[in-house]
Amino acid sequence: MNRPERSSRAHPHPPPPRADRGVADVLVVGGGHAGIEAASAAARVGASVVLISFRADKIGEMSCNPAIGGLGKGQLVREVDALGGVMGAAADRTGIQFKMLGTGKGPASQGPRCQSDRHLYREDVTRVIASTPNVRVVEGAADGFLVDTSGERGRVRGVRLADGRELAASAVVVTTGTFLRAVMHTGEAQSAGGRIGEGTSGGLSAEMQRLGVELGRLKTGTPPRLDARSIEWARLEPERGDAQPTPFSFATDRKTFPALTQIACFVTWTNARTHELIRANIHRAPMYAGRIHGVGPRYCPSVEDKVMRFADKERHQIFLEPESLSTDVVYANGISTSLPAEVQEELVHSIEGLERARFLRHGYAVEYDFALPAGLDPTLASLTVPGLFLAGQINGTSGYEEAAAQGLIAGANAALWASDRAPFVLGRHEAYLGVLVDDLVISRPVEPYRMFTSRAEHRLLLRADNADRRLVRLGHSYGLVGDAALRRLAAREERIAAAQRVLASVRAPEWGHRTLAEVLKRPEVRLGELVARHAELAALELDLDDATAVEVDAKYAGYIAREERDVERLRHQEDVEIPLDLDYASLAGLANEARAKLAAQRPRTLGAASRIAGVRPPDVALLAVHLARRRRERKS
Repeated sequence: MNRPERSSRAHPHPPPPRADRGVADVLVVGGGHAGIEAASAAARVGASVVLISFRADKIGEMSCNPAIGGLGKGQLVREVDALGGVMGAAADRTGIQFKMLGTGKGPASQGPRCQSDRHLYREDVTRVIASTPNVRVVEGAADGFLVDTSGERGRVRGVRLADGRELAASAVVVTTGTFLRAVMHTGEAQSAGGRIGEGTSGGLSAEMQRLGVELGRLKTGTPPRLDARSIEWARLEPERGDAQPTPFSFATDRKTFPALTQIACFVTWTNARTHELIRANIHRAPMYAGRIHGVGPRYCPSVEDKVMRFADKERHQIFLEPESLSTDVVYANGISTSLPAEVQEELVHSIEGLERARFLRHGYAVEYDFALPAGLDPTLASLTVPGLFLAGQINGTSGYEEAAAQGLIAGANAALWASDRAPFVLGRHEAYLGVLVDDLVISRPVEPYRMFTSRAEHRLLLRADNADRRLVRLGHSYGLVGDAALRRLAAREERIAAAQRVLASVRAPEWGHRTLAEVLKRPEVRLGELVARHAELAALELDLDDATAVEVDAKYAGYIAREERDVERLRHQEDVEIPLDLDYASLAGLANEARAKLAAQRPRTLGAASRIAGVRPPDVALLAVHLARRRRERKS
């Protein structure tokens, strides 16, 4: 595809002098999925990095569901991998069930997912970070920022730890997840912490507010963990992975994949008795009792929310997912709850197959601070605090995958900013990473943001199978991707081209001697059928990703060309910058709602303005006229 020219906009704040570097170029606060990718990306770009974590043995911990990927999320993981990230390859090495979701839909809506061994995953990414050149792990709790106040506005130049240590750096990436001023709730019981067995970070919240970062409050939750030995598996329906699983990483050797024994998950359902118990005790749920004020994720609600919001639904699905090959812990996916412990036990025991289930951990909710992401630019740098970058759930998102994607963007840009290099910004037409960041920086979330394929208007261009073809070369130009990935991409593109040559040259007698390329355009014909009938295609031994790319390129060529034309048509809006100090009140003709939304969210480009809810096409057209007039006046 013909790419629109990349924006040359520089970061609004200049980097510090080269002589003022401190202990590292980049400090990363938090060792979760965002922190791992931020540290790794910054190091790949060439920065020296210090990763600060509450506990060094909890880096990469899966706080909630032990799984990676899904619809929209799997595409993010593929893109992180194509840009040299950690998550995809780690998931491939530690996955215990792989499944391509959405196979009943078109290729643009399909996404890979895996059930992970949570202990092996944590060990794997810890090993990766420990062996990454230029990354050092420091154990401690970040309690405040070191701020240089010599300029017009304070610049963050490091982090102060709770034990008094001070670590100076050119840039700081905060990836604290759910740990900012976090409170855990189970019924009436409350305790400080963002995860069982770990603390909270209140100092950073206060510091960010003092520096002008606007904070809000959100909520998440987790279900009970059950003892596998107490579940009656024979009464439950198995849910198996794919017979021919697809890896996340383009570097994974398919000959040795999957690396671990593959397992089945199992399905059960809530019932009338379960719902009756929840309704009878709903006044004891922290959200309904008014003890939690933050809003939880709409697309991953607690079981009490499901029962109360969907009163006409007779049952809700539960997936029983083993957390590891080496333990008997089962994650009860679908019954996230913060009801009192004794109520949780009663409602679980009302479910088929779980009548005698033993609890290893009760479910709980976490309420935590987050930063309004409209205060960030497209590099995930603060608009008001030079040197400060934010990534992950601190930006109002949910999910490991969204966190990892932001970590890569923020870490790379922190390193680029520290060395005074051009920023790394992806467009919505280039990657789900671009969609994610663009959605965030023009929004004021009232609930945790989750990625879906429906959020990407150019999703046919942004498939899971072509993430490497879209991003590897770009990543290489920034230093995020090494030469080996370039060679792997070139070999793959040659395999695809070879298949296309065969399709164009071989004719099918059973289809009136049409070429295989012509036959494959028919909606009822699949590439696998042609491979089975024609030795020339079979000899190429295409893997699933290659076969998908070949088939999609053939069947959807017209649609892809149309989407590329749409990208070109809309390109000029993305290049039209809007001054941050533009007085929207002075612009005659704008609808009142549009004027209020634009003034509140301060979009950076005309394209971003067009995506704000409440800003209509006539408002965008009028805004374009005002901007053009302003440019002419300034020139004259």
